[in-house]
Amino acid sequence: MYIVFVQAETRFLDIPYHRGRVGLNHLAFHANSRHQVDEITRKLRDRGVAILYADKHPFAGGEDHYAVYFEDPDRMKIELVAP
Repeated sequence: MYIVFVQAETRFLDIPYHRGRVGLNHLAFHANSRHQVDEITRKLRDRGVAILYADKHPFAGGEDHYAVYFEDPDRMKIELVAP
């Protein structure tokens, strides 16, 4: 798998991204362990990044789905999930 990033022309910058619109909803990445998810969660909180679904963290994706969800600066939802 690979991801290509393309610099947008100025004329396309007036339409903000929203994950609820048609297109990419979120990016998910595999962590090496639950410990890694916990460590990243701690680092995110230390930097003032809000954890999405904090009331259900780390099982917001279900009882067998150990993950942290947060938003990047463009409000793209990011998920880091443990095996």
